[in-house]
This record gives sequence, structure tokens and C-alpha cells, in this order.
Amino acid sequence: MLQELAIHDFAIIEQLSVDFSTGMTVLTGETGAGKSIIIDAVGILVGGRGSADFIRTGTKKATVEGMFSIPAGALTQNLLQHYGVGSDDDQDTVVLQRELFTSGRNVCRINGHLVNTSTLKAVGETLVDIHGQNEHQELMHPEKHLSLLDQYAADQIKPLLAAYQQRYADWKDLAGRVKERVANEREWAQRLDMLQYQAKEINDAHLQPTEEDDLTSERDRLNHFQQIQDALQTGYGVLNGDDDEAGVIDRLAEAMAALQNIAHLDADYENMAESLGNAYYALQDVGSDLSHQMDGLEYDPARLEQVEDRLATITQLEHKYGATVPDVIAFGQKVNDELDEMNDTQGSSDELKVKLAKAQTEALAAAKKLSATRVAAAKQLSKDIHQQLADLYMAKAVFDVHFTVHEDQLGPTGIDSVEFYIQTNPGEKLRPLARTASGGQLSRIMLALQTLFSQADGVTSIIFDEVDTGVSGRVAQAIAEKISRISRHSQVLCITHLPQVAAMADHQVHIAKTVKSGRTMTRLTPLTGTGRVEELARMLAGTTITKLTKEHAQELLRLAIQDKNAQAKEQTA
Repeated sequence: MLQELAIHDFAIIEQLSVDFSTGMTVLTGETGAGKSIIIDAVGILVGGRGSADFIRTGTKKATVEGMFSIPAGALTQNLLQHYGVGSDDDQDTVVLQRELFTSGRNVCRINGHLVNTSTLKAVGETLVDIHGQNEHQELMHPEKHLSLLDQYAADQIKPLLAAYQQRYADWKDLAGRVKERVANEREWAQRLDMLQYQAKEINDAHLQPTEEDDLTSERDRLNHFQQIQDALQTGYGVLNGDDDEAGVIDRLAEAMAALQNIAHLDADYENMAESLGNAYYALQDVGSDLSHQMDGLEYDPARLEQVEDRLATITQLEHKYGATVPDVIAFGQKVNDELDEMNDTQGSSDELKVKLAKAQTEALAAAKKLSATRVAAAKQLSKDIHQQLADLYMAKAVFDVHFTVHEDQLGPTGIDSVEFYIQTNPGEKLRPLARTASGGQLSRIMLALQTLFSQADGVTSIIFDEVDTGVSGRVAQAIAEKISRISRHSQVLCITHLPQVAAMADHQVHIAKTVKSGRTMTRLTPLTGTGRVEELARMLAGTTITKLTKEHAQELLRLAIQDKNAQAKEQTA
């Protein structure tokens, strides 16, 4: 339920804050006072299409904020948890905020958390259901009748529609692939040949990630064999000496022995002897390593040629497929994956056609199941609409849902084309509603549908924006009572010019337009007592309000109380 609404710099509204209550609240006032602007603001708040045109002239942004109460276990709570935007302090309320900037930027928040417009809309749709004058036009467009039927029986149809649409998507995907495969058979074959060649060339190379570095080091050693051999021999000779002269290790051993003889005389001598010992043993290790390297040193021209050839192969592959060996390996994996997809999942044209036929059969079966459920739902809808229309003084009208099934034309919503038909007068033929019903009849039929939808939608706030257009007299009274009944289980906000509807409300707010300092502003005034009688009298008589008009207004309020008391008794019975 919408509890509080705050609007800043939206259209002609500079600043507005209003509290709403349970039951039925009507917004009344002269045409152009800004009643529909408030509904537009609520629509923006719950994820409707935003525009910089909504921003008040001379300001940089418009802000709309609303606080809603949500019942325990409502879908809204599940969505808040799903998107991670629940309130830690109060699980029973949710605060939505939206800012529109002149730059076109949108900022949306749920409970203070930044969200995108899609998330705001997903949550908002569970809170508010807005029905405006333009929704009557849905009845004028037969292509929209199917969605209205699906909405009526959403619990039964929605899962079947989702299952069908998944099979339909699979069928469309396969159909597209078959079409592409047939149309591009030559390109497909060329692509397959190229991938097979690339895969063979890379796979046959048996590349290793560090291979290039290892081979480069080996090639450098072979190319500098003589230099390496000379250096090793020189180092070994200096350390170990020859027949004519002692080497560094032997001379170092003499120095170490001499200092060890005096090490006991002074700590410094002892430290120097120890350092010489460490150097002696370290050089012995180096000498051993030099000897080992010389023993294993061998020049192999054949091996050098093998290394050069291998490096040439790697360079060639790098020129084609990547800057480094790991890049070439990764490219090869990608090629193999694409080959697997082409060979395994795509299959041949014949295999694809077999899959396509199977997918079409499964989609058609799902479509038929969906269609049968729709036919059953249409029969129940006709019965329910008849009851609702009887309450709206159209008891003799006959409503029917006309089906056309196209089993050879699978579409996004199935195989059904649906159009509402109506017989408004006994003895006449059923005719398409879009070409038969008057404006007042359309209003009543749409209200009948909305009454049925509201019982199943689960939203806690329903907004009617002048849905009573084109009616008067007892029909207007019937519409008022119907809207009042809806408000027994959902909060209703209603914009109306009909005094019968306004009188049935539990709360009434008057909206007026004023000019201050050359700027147009909108003002809201809650009406009670005398103020409400005055407003109803204005709605009845226009500019001239007489004592009789006021008495008529009081009578409307008295009769409305009686009707609502009767509704309450029916509900508790």
C-alpha cells in the first residue's frame, strides 16, 4: 500500500507531500489541475518510462519518492531479497526513489540502494497497478486481447506459456541454423577445412609452454661452444694449477694452514682463518662444478641443426597464430573447440533437419496444451465477465472469446489468435467488440476485467485514472460501487469527474492549480465534512452551487455509506 508520496520539481508541481490511507481515495478537481500528473509521478516511481520533459521548467532535476507497506509473504519481499535491497530496520515497508535529470540521466534507489530501472520496475510492478484512460484502447486492438486473457488466467497460463516459449526459442534457433547452414554450405565447408588445417598444424607441433626459451638457451650454448670451452678450461686451470705452478686452491690452502697455526693467539686471527677456510671450500666446489661441466661439454652439429629447425617451426606458428608459444597453444584450443561445436553440436544438414523437425513437434505439442488451457480459461472469463457486466447494467450483454488456431504458424505466444466479441442488445449477432462497443461500454468492460484481475494480481495499490469516462447516471453509480468493492482488498487511488464515484470514496483529496510569482503550482487539500460536500456539489452543478445541490451531495454521501456498509456485511457473511 502506498503510504507516503513526495514529489519535487515534477511538471507543474514544485513540492508536494501527501499521505494515503487504506480503502478508496479519490482525487478530484478541475480539468488541468494536475491530477494525472500525480499518477504520472507514481508511474515514474515504479519504473515507468522517464523523460526530461517531466522536469519542472527552470530546475535541473525532478525527484519522486514513495513509501509502501508490504504484507508478510508478499512477492515484493522475495524480490527485495533476490536483488539484495531489503531493509534491515523494517521488513514491512519499502522506500522507492527516482531522480530525473535534464541531462537524461536516471538515478533509482530502493531502500537507499542504487538499482537500475529494470530492477525498480520489477519491484514496482508488485506494488502498484495503474489503469488509465488509454487502457480502454487495448480493447480496441484485437491483437492485445490474447494478453488480457493470459493475464486473467495467469496462474494456469503463465507456466505453460513459459514452457512453450522455451521450446519455441529452441525451434527458432534450430530453424535459423538450418537456414544459415543451407544458404552458406560452401562457406561452412571452407571454414571447416581451414579449421581442420590449423588444428592439424598446431597439434602436430606438440608445443610445450616453455619450449621456446629452453631451445633458445640450448642454441646459444651450441653456437658458443668454443668460447664456453675456453672459459671453463681457463677457470679450472687458475683454480687447480698445473705441473709448473700451483693453483689458487693450493695457495689458499697454504694461507689457511698458516693462519690456523696462530688462530689460538688472537680472535682476529681465528676469524681470518675461518674466512679463508670458507673461501677454500667454496672454490673447491666451483672447481668440481667446472670439471663436471667440461666432462659433459660436447659439440653436436646435428643437434644444433635440430634446434634451429624446431625454433624455425615455432617462429612460423607464432607468425600465424600468436606472439608467443602459449598464445599459439591457446589459439589451437579455440580452433579445436570450434571444430567440436561444428562436428558435434551442429552436425550435418540432415542431422540438423531431424533436430528441427523434433523441435517443431515438441513446440506444437506445447502450443496445443497452452491453447486448450486458454480455451478453458476463455469460457470461465466469459462467465465471470457476464456477472461483472450485470453489476454494471449490461445484464443482457453477451461476451465471448473468439479463437482462431494456426497450427502451421508457430508464434512467440503460441498458435492462438484471440478476439473479444460482444452482443450488446438481444437479437443481434455477436460482433467484434472493437467495432461494436461504445465508449461507455468499453469503460465498463475494462472495469469488469480489472475487477477480475485485481483479485488475482496480489498488488496492494490500484490506481484508476478516469476509467469512468463516457458514463453517467445509474451506470456511474454501478461503476462507483464496483471500484469501492475492489478497495475492500486493495488500496485504490482514483481520479474521477463523477460525483457518484467520489461519494463512494473513503477519502477525498481536492487538487487545484494556482499561479504564484508567475509560476503555475499544484496544491492538494484533503476534504472532510463541509469541504467534501462543497466539492461534490461543484462536481454536480459546476460553477453555481445551490442549497439543493448541497443537499444532493449530502444525499450521495449518505447513500454511499449505506452501500459500503452493505458491502462490508456481504464480505463478512
